[in-house]
Amino acid sequence: MARLLRPPGPRSLSIGGSFQSFRSDPIRFLTNCAAQYGDLCYFRAAHQHMYFLNSPDLVQEALVTKNAHFMKSRILQRAKALLGEGLLTNEGASHLRQRRLVQPAFHRDRLIRYAADMSALAIRSRGRYTHDAVVDIDREMMRLTLSIVGRTLFSAEVEEDAVTIGEAMNALIAMMPVLMFPLSQYLQYLPIPFMRRFQKARETLDATIYRIINERRRTGEDKGDLLSMLLLARDAEGDNTGMTDKQVRDETLTLFIAGHETTATALTWAWHLLAENPEAEAKMHLELDSVLNGREPSFDDVPRLPYTSNVFAETMRLFPPAWAIGRMAVNELEIGGYTIPSKSIVLLSPYTMHRSARWWTDPDRFSPERWEVEESERPKFAYYPFGGGPRLCIGERFAWMEGVIILAAIAQKWRFRRADNQPVELAPLLTLRPKGGLRLRAESREPR
Repeated sequence: MARLLRPPGPRSLSIGGSFQSFRSDPIRFLTNCAAQYGDLCYFRAAHQHMYFLNSPDLVQEALVTKNAHFMKSRILQRAKALLGEGLLTNEGASHLRQRRLVQPAFHRDRLIRYAADMSALAIRSRGRYTHDAVVDIDREMMRLTLSIVGRTLFSAEVEEDAVTIGEAMNALIAMMPVLMFPLSQYLQYLPIPFMRRFQKARETLDATIYRIINERRRTGEDKGDLLSMLLLARDAEGDNTGMTDKQVRDETLTLFIAGHETTATALTWAWHLLAENPEAEAKMHLELDSVLNGREPSFDDVPRLPYTSNVFAETMRLFPPAWAIGRMAVNELEIGGYTIPSKSIVLLSPYTMHRSARWWTDPDRFSPERWEVEESERPKFAYYPFGGGPRLCIGERFAWMEGVIILAAIAQKWRFRRADNQPVELAPLLTLRPKGGLRLRAESREPR
C-alpha cells in the first residue's frame, strides 16, 4: 500500500500556520485536534511541520519500535544552552552510556536513604501550616521538593547551596517557554535583559555546582547522595571510566529539574483533586491512619499504601506534569500509513491520551478506585506520564516514592479546601501547572 503524504488537520491561511493557536492554548488546540481529526493529524506551526499522534499504537511506534528514527525536539535541543548534554538532551550512544552511569543512583539501597530524607523534610514542611490559613499549595510543593532534591542531590551539608541553585533554576525554568519561539536559538547572542538574566543565573549555577564537585573530588567521600553516586560511577559495560566534571554538572542540573518541578506539579494537582473530592480524601486518610498509626512514612510503607499510590497515579492521569512530548524525525519514515518527512516534529500528549473516552471510563472524573482493578484490555501507552521506551524517565521510581511519601506525611495532619471559587486554569509551560498558583485553606485533622 502506498504511503499517504499528509494526514488531515487544521488549515490556516496565516503565514505562521497554526502556530499562534497552538502557542496561545496548546492544551485546547491538541484536544480539539484529537476530537476532530482522530489518531494522527498534521498542522503547521510557523515553518515547522507538526504531526500529532494520539493513539497508544502510534505512541508506541514513536517511543519504542521506531525510536531510533527520532531525536529530542527543538525546544530540548535549545535547552542544551542550560542543561548541556544531560540525559534529557543527550542522544545516541552518548545517551546510553550516561544512562548506564546514572542508573545506580536509583537502585534500592539508595532509594531507602532518599525516602528517609523525603519523609523528614515533608514532616518539617507540614509543621509550618496553621489551621484555617490560606496557602499557595503550588509554592509550598515547589519549596518542599526543592529542599528534597537539594538534600538528596547534595546532602544536608550543602543545603544552603541547594537554595542558591534552586533560586537560579527557578529563574531559568521561567524563561524556558521562550525557547519555543521561532529563531529563539539566536537570542543568546543578543545583549538584551532577558539573556543577561539567563546568563547570570547560569553562571550562578555553574559556579556553585563546580565548587561542590571540586570539594567532593578532593575528599573522595561518599555522602550517600546523588552527587556522590555520579562522581563514583564507572561504565562497567564500556571503558570503565567515569564522568567528567562537565558531565556531572549536566546530569546534576537535569536531575534537579526532573526531581523538583515535575513532582511538585503533580503534588499540587493531587491536593486540588483531594480538596474537590472529599470522599476520596477520607478513604486515603483512613488508609494512612490504619497503616501508619501516627508514625512517619518510610520506604517500606510505600507498597502498604495502595490507595494513596492510586491517588498519585490518578492525579498524573488527569494532570500529567509532562503534558506533551516532542520528537524530531532524523530521516523520512512511515507512521500510521503516512510519510513523516525528515526534520518534522512528532508531538505526543499524555494529557489528551489520558482523557480519551476510548481508553478510560468517565475520563474526566477523579477516581483512584479505577486503579484497583487491572484493566488488561487497555493498551500500554494509554497511560504514559513518564514517557516510554529507551528514554523512559530514569527517576520514575524516585518520583513515585516521593509523591506517595509526601502525600502520606502531610495528609496525616492536614486536609485542604478551596480558598475561593475562582476557576482553576491550566498553564502548560515546561510542566502543566495551575495558572497563577493554587490557593487552598489548611484544616487540621487533629482535635483543637
